Formats: sequence, C-alpha cells, structure tokens
Amino acid sequence: MANNQSNSPLTVSSTPPPPRKTFLQKQRAFWASKQNRKRAIAGYSFIAPAYLLFVVFLFIPVIWAFYLSFTSYTIFTPGEFIGVDNYTRLVNDGAFRNALWNTTYYALMVIPLNISISLCLAVLVNRKIKGMNFFRASYYVPVVTSIIAASMIWMWLYDSNNGLINYALIQLGFNPQSWLNDPNLALPALALMRVWKGVGWNMVIFLAGLQSIPKTLYEAASIEGAGRWKSFWKITWPLLAPTTFFVFVMATISTFQTFGEIYAMTSGGPVGSTTTLVYLIFVYGFERYEMGYASAIAFVLFFIIFALTLINMFFTQKKVNYDL
Repeated sequence: MANNQSNSPLTVSSTPPPPRKTFLQKQRAFWASKQNRKRAIAGYSFIAPAYLLFVVFLFIPVIWAFYLSFTSYTIFTPGEFIGVDNYTRLVNDGAFRNALWNTTYYALMVIPLNISISLCLAVLVNRKIKGMNFFRASYYVPVVTSIIAASMIWMWLYDSNNGLINYALIQLGFNPQSWLNDPNLALPALALMRVWKGVGWNMVIFLAGLQSIPKTLYEAASIEGAGRWKSFWKITWPLLAPTTFFVFVMATISTFQTFGEIYAMTSGGPVGSTTTLVYLIFVYGFERYEMGYASAIAFVLFFIIFALTLINMFFTQKKVNYDL
C-alpha cells in the first residue's frame, strides 16, 4: 500500500526545486564555454559596423544637439550655456505658436485620411482577382516617387492659370482657386498631396496585416450568418489593432516631420500659413543660424511625437490571440 501511494501521480514530492540562476550566473555559464565565446564574438563582429555607424552618426549628434538646446550657439559664435532660456523663449515666440498650430492642423487632416484610405485600399486589393497586382503597384508608385518630383507635379495641378484642378472646376461651373497662394487653402492643398504620397505605404502594411488573419474566422462567421460589414467590424478591425497601432505611429512621425513639399511648393507661405515645426527648425537653424534655439524646437517636436506614441499605445494597442 505504501508503494502504491508513493507511486501515485497525485503524490507531491518533498524535494525543493533547484534554485533559479541569476542573470550574472547565466552570463558566467555562457561565457565559460569556448564554443559560446566564439559564436558571440562572431555575432558581435557582424553587428559592430552597424552599431558604430549608429553611435557616430545618430547617437552622438542627438546628444550634442540636446546640449546645444541649452546654449546660444550659432555658426559664427561658440555660444554660452544659457540653461532653459531657449525653451522659455518658445512660450512667447509667435512664430513657434503659429508653426505648432499649423503642424497640429496639418496632422489632423493627414493622419485620419491616410489611415482610413489606406485601409480601404488594402481591403480592396486583398482579393485574388486577375490583374490585382497592377493595382497594388499603381497605388504604391507615389511612395517611391521623389518628393521634389511629386511636388513639381502637384504644383502644376494647383497652378492658378493652367492647373488641371482649376480646369476641372471651370468645366463644372465653379470659380478657379489660387490653391498655393491662399492662406486658407495652402495647408489643406499640401495635406491632400501628402495623403496621395503616403497611402501606398500604409496600404502595404495593412495588406500584410489582413493576410495574417486566419481565413477560418471568416468561414465561421459566414456560417453564423455574419455579412461582410459585420465580419469587418467583429473580426478584421479588432485583429488589425497591432497593425493600426504601427501605422498610426509611423504616420504621426512622418506627418510631423513633413518638410520637402513645404520647402519646394510654398516655402512656409503664404503669410506663414504652411510653416510647420520642421520648417521652422530649418529657418532658425539654416537661415538665421540660431542652432541652439533650433535644437530646442527640435526636441520639443521629439517630445510631442513621443507623447502621442505613448497615448496611442495606452489606448489602442491590444494583444491579439488567434487561438479562439
């Protein structure tokens, strides 16, 4: 009877489990092996050039720029340490407040349109239809088009005299508009161009997310009588949450960093209506040579993007499990 009880699967062993190794103990055990050392050295040798480039051309310049934001440095003078004077100056700088408003207004126009249109396009091209690859490539062409070349095309489209958009408006019986010379229309016109330029990239990301959703979920939903619209809201949209989070973060970063089309098409005008934070950094840093103040604006922009990313992560990021 005693033997039967000791061999029972329900019997709890009184032997304590072996203590877990600490991180340092695991590292010592790893490096004690000659074979492990050789593999580690080989791996670090491969990634060393990339890390070296990262440190030299990104990490050190960022740290140096952060230090410059606390100085009065210009190209012509070494500058002095002035503490937070550059940041307090931003509060009373009308140009900074105008650029912050323009950037926010621009982002509110671009980001929702970009995400919604790219998601719709991804759903449309996520079909096995003959010739669908042509449409996928066509939607992606603006992404690989040079920003200057794209700006030249849209400047012609927006031209007050010979532009194609004004020609279409005249044919429809509307008055032509001075798109890039009207302070009320210039920023929305740039936003439309930015949406056209960016939806192809986000479409590809959403398409990858759509193709990773198991087809069995849609088959089960159709058996239960769910239509396409209900399947989208109950299956597609919830399971695309990680993809949407990534697209939102990348769209926010790229939108807040918009510069090329503004420089090429409006140069911040008319009357400062298209001056965004990045263009203001360019003005202060490379036209007025106030590098310290420009660095302060750059880090304010960084903290804005960082805060928006954290907020979005808190409210929208979800863990998805396909094993239903």
